Amino acid sequence: MRMENFKKIYKLFRRHSLVSTDTRKLEKGSLFFALSGENFNGNRFAEIALEKGALAVIVDDPEFVPENDNRYILVESTLNTLQKLAKFHRQQFDIPILAITGTNGKTTTKELCAAVLSAEKDICATEGNFNNHIGVPLTLLHIGTDTEIAIVEMGANHPGEIEHLCEIAQPTHGLITNISKAHLEGFLDLQGIIYTKNELYTSIKNNAGMVFVNKDDLLLMQLSEGINRFTYGIPPADTEGKTEQANPFVVLDWLRETGRLQIKTRLYGSYNFNNIMAAIAVGKYFGISETGIVRALKNYKPRNNRSQLYQTQNNTLILDAYNANPKSMKLAIQDFASHRFPHPVLILGDMFELGKSAEEEHKNIVKQLELSGFQNIILIGKDFYRIAPEQPFLKFTSTEEAAQYLKSHPIKEAHILVKGSRGMQLEKLIEYL
Repeated sequence: MRMENFKKIYKLFRRHSLVSTDTRKLEKGSLFFALSGENFNGNRFAEIALEKGALAVIVDDPEFVPENDNRYILVESTLNTLQKLAKFHRQQFDIPILAITGTNGKTTTKELCAAVLSAEKDICATEGNFNNHIGVPLTLLHIGTDTEIAIVEMGANHPGEIEHLCEIAQPTHGLITNISKAHLEGFLDLQGIIYTKNELYTSIKNNAGMVFVNKDDLLLMQLSEGINRFTYGIPPADTEGKTEQANPFVVLDWLRETGRLQIKTRLYGSYNFNNIMAAIAVGKYFGISETGIVRALKNYKPRNNRSQLYQTQNNTLILDAYNANPKSMKLAIQDFASHRFPHPVLILGDMFELGKSAEEEHKNIVKQLELSGFQNIILIGKDFYRIAPEQPFLKFTSTEEAAQYLKSHPIKEAHILVKGSRGMQLEKLIEYL
């Protein structure tokens, strides 16, 4: 890309600081980047973007560039240009950039950190789980002159992706929630996952930054050796706490030199203890008052089908249907069992992207269920359907089949755990529960 084109793009961006990759959500005055994928050509939408008020369109196919229309800017790659623009924009700000990744809990941890930091600071944070090679640049382009701290969530399903995202975001601080089996289709094995997640620590170390580390996670403590780190967890740690109860919401004690400070949250599941402690550590490190930290955590409500306690007309749901992998599924079942609800029901969906390990990992979950003592278990998805025995499970190959069954066999006065991978769309069952 010619330097004059890049300068022109950044100059245009600074006029409104708006970027769009989707004409359906385009705001007037935006720069539209015509990104393409396997099944679509974004260049085809350039004209529509201009009609909707785009300031200019960035395209990479000359076929869609009319003569004598300087609103079209032709580049070699719209994606590379978006990433380069984001990196350049990030370099204009000397502020902390906290990157968060991990197998489980990264979005919840990001949301909790954002809630805590925003209590007393102007922040910019990843929206939802928009954490990939497109989402990270778009987050960075939201950094403004008033931004004091940026929080960038980073996801990966192939080796090298975290390294690439760090090259764009250049984080000064990092946090890995945990590392376990997920996305094995891309990583092949656990070592591949460890190597890729550790790319965040490597980036932070190379830039003399600092990492927040769960003191109770042996692997993360080993990987972060030699890096400036701030630890959290049960004592001893730089930020200490312990679970008081999780019935059904997590209540924990923040252990300080001046005494215990109880924090009541609206987060279901004891496994959220580490996510909450991470947010406390981040808030403490960046100077948020204890009052601000406690208030933020007390008022935070989970959303997007993540660890939500959901009351329907007939039942109480624990809705955790945004994602699932072997570790998160195992922990969810264990936590559900610990509550000893009077009428427990489990509705579990397939875990996706496990590659050659899919059969083994689903079998492990079935074994766990067989030993759990639960009587009412509904398994949904082709993997569970193929592996699980007929008893004591009800099995369906799809969410639609399960919905038809629940429609004619209603469940009432039960506590129901709903957990599965995003692709299962188990939230469609809510209206039948």
